[in-house]
Amino acid sequence: MSEQQHSPLSRDVVFDLLSNSRRRFVLHYLKRADGPVSLSELAAQIAATENDIPVDELTSQQRKRTYVSLYQTHIPKLQDAGAIDYDSESGLVTLSGGATEIGDYFRQESEIPWQQYYLALVLIGGALFIAVNTVTASESLQFVVGVGVLAALAGLAVAHYLHTARSSGEFPLDLFENE
Repeated sequence: MSEQQHSPLSRDVVFDLLSNSRRRFVLHYLKRADGPVSLSELAAQIAATENDIPVDELTSQQRKRTYVSLYQTHIPKLQDAGAIDYDSESGLVTLSGGATEIGDYFRQESEIPWQQYYLALVLIGGALFIAVNTVTASESLQFVVGVGVLAALAGLAVAHYLHTARSSGEFPLDLFENE
């Protein structure tokens, strides 16, 4: 199975490939497989999933319908995009370099190191708590420090949520603006 040369995948091509649940399943199944998978095995797994039954309860009609669809439509489309390699002689399917490109569209690295902010807040809050307990036994001061740390944690969590929601398009950017 030689890997074909392919041009970088455009966003439209990626979304077209992923617009069909069978193609998504093929990519998902191959990613978790230890090696090449037969087209028959893929067809059986997809048919079982679509019919919500175990593979051994599939009828030959269910297997055949899915196999034909994969063979005629979905496997060629994924292969043309460079996402998989299909050896028609052996009937084996494997992931190709283009599958990594598809995954890259969905990996979104945050420019803000949120985990470092959370860690810093925990360390500062812990140091303040220890300092207050060491210096004074005043329960009211301990309460104020505790509430302050919780308020800071809540504020950080809200900021993280809003940033994530805004960057993922979960809600419009003008949500809080006057109409």
